[in-house]
Amino acid sequence: MKIQDSVVLVTGANRGLGKAFARALVERGATVYAGARDPLSVADPDVRPVALDVTDPESVTRAAESLRDVTIVINNAGILRAGPPIGAASVDDARAEMEVNYFGPLQVSRAFAPVLAANGGGALVNVLSALSFTPVVQAASYSASKSAAWSLTRSVRDELREQGTLVVAVHAGFIDTDMAKGDDAPKTTPEDVVAQVLDAIEQDREEVLADQISRDFKASLSAS
Repeated sequence: MKIQDSVVLVTGANRGLGKAFARALVERGATVYAGARDPLSVADPDVRPVALDVTDPESVTRAAESLRDVTIVINNAGILRAGPPIGAASVDDARAEMEVNYFGPLQVSRAFAPVLAANGGGALVNVLSALSFTPVVQAASYSASKSAAWSLTRSVRDELREQGTLVVAVHAGFIDTDMAKGDDAPKTTPEDVVAQVLDAIEQDREEVLADQISRDFKASLSAS
């Protein structure tokens, strides 16, 4: 499908990768709803701020009821709470990650699937991670939440195929945003990741491996 003249909801659009998505979509001729818990935190004057907390079912339902013209949904909102699975002080961070990174996309997808169907099918994009493929001890629960979201993405893709909805899984390693600011590893720019995703939508591709890390990690699934 074409980005030009599409109507897009981006979750977590007030900063980082979500902000880059919103700006690039505007530049490609889309109408953009910028979802954020605090709509006043959305600074781009060319987008339409929307109050949206992906962990709050009522907030998600209200958004779906009011944004009936959406043709593309980008599930971008996510959090990272570093820590090992056993040595962490509690499971509170793990629960928070699952709420945002797994249940968030699930709730948004459930609410907006009928909207996309009514508008011809459209596209649903889930921003995942290279850690969907390979866990690391110091980000164990984040890895688990993104792995769960990857599994969810594949199931949603199969379920929505009949209504003509393209479901895109996006995997990346280190992106140069606040989430990765404490790591000195080479990083991909948000703009580069976004460009790859928008191109994938226009080319009807179901997966984006945005950098060498994500490509290597996925290849490792079939390695000895």
